[in-house]
Amino acid sequence: MSTEQHFDLIIAGAGILGAACAHIYLERHPGKRVAIVEKELQAAQHQTGRNSGVIHAGVYYQPGSLKARYCREGLERTLAFCRRYNLPFLQCGKLIVATDDKEEERLNTLYHRCQQNQLSPVVLDERQLAKEENAIRGKAAIYVAQTGITDYTAITRTLLGLAQSAGAQIFYNHKVTALEENGQGIRLRCGEQHFRSDGFVNCAGLYADNLIRLQGLEPDFRIIPFRGEYFRLDSQHNDIIRHLIYPVPDPELPFLGVHLTRMIDGSVTVGPNAVLALAREAYSWRSINAAELSQTLSYPGLWKLLSQYWRSGISEMYGSLNKRAYLDKAQRYCPQLQLADLKPYRSGIRAQAVSQQGELLHDFRFVTTERSLHLGNAPSPAATSALPIAEAVVDKLS
Repeated sequence: MSTEQHFDLIIAGAGILGAACAHIYLERHPGKRVAIVEKELQAAQHQTGRNSGVIHAGVYYQPGSLKARYCREGLERTLAFCRRYNLPFLQCGKLIVATDDKEEERLNTLYHRCQQNQLSPVVLDERQLAKEENAIRGKAAIYVAQTGITDYTAITRTLLGLAQSAGAQIFYNHKVTALEENGQGIRLRCGEQHFRSDGFVNCAGLYADNLIRLQGLEPDFRIIPFRGEYFRLDSQHNDIIRHLIYPVPDPELPFLGVHLTRMIDGSVTVGPNAVLALAREAYSWRSINAAELSQTLSYPGLWKLLSQYWRSGISEMYGSLNKRAYLDKAQRYCPQLQLADLKPYRSGIRAQAVSQQGELLHDFRFVTTERSLHLGNAPSPAATSALPIAEAVVDKLS
């Protein structure tokens, strides 16, 4: 029979949010006993390790929202952290490009949103855009200098190393299978291993809502997985852009559209799209988890969502199955790209919380009890915002 190990705090998930929470908690409470339980064999295997590496500046977010606040603070904190620990980053800036009259109107709205979020956007006309980026075409653009790129896996490993140096223990290959709160604290089981703690933080990302239910709570949302598929440009195009190139997004959707991203390793990626995934970790159409798919399809909120955005859903699916249609989205602003330029690259999954009414939850959502705190919805830019989110989590624990 397994002995029960006791900790002051247990954190589920060794992605960037779990790592940041452990680090900040031990900075404030040195000597406390902290454990991180992670179902994978190593850290940052899903959303953290499969995103585009962008350090967001806070262009799109509702002024005054947690998203906007955490992102603006997170930008500066991420840059400072990279400088302090000699981690790779580049503040290359981004261009948001309008290719028609409708997008130009939306671009004007984004310009004012940038100003509301304490950014200093610069408007470029068609001629100035072409001069700034030879390969990019559009009617107008706004330039946001603060946006950058980094390696979030490297940041996560550094945060975990700092937490371990302060006494944290990391238990890999430990999936949470039981979770109970009582007057004495939290009892948690990972297979045959038993744990007890005074507090619990859920940073499980794609499975965050499952852990909430495992504790006997019933959130008013469900995580719906959307796969973002990317391509990498042939290496001859590594210098095709100097900045990050984004289309003007649909304001009704949380996804930013197919964009060109300078990666920290020098390559350039194209993507992502956003297609409903057949499992929470289904990184291709061939990956199916029947039980998880059944849970997704039986959720009324999903069908209410699809009834609103079915045209977008069909378009995204068509682009996923038809490489030419995918390329067309990038050619709207980068016409020189050809099919042969698109090379295979890893995909990612976005954990998108959807309400029972079919609403996309755009902001962070915390679910709390006396001894537990669940990060139920941590949408992009969660990686950029990891350190201020962790500060907020530790504040709430106090």
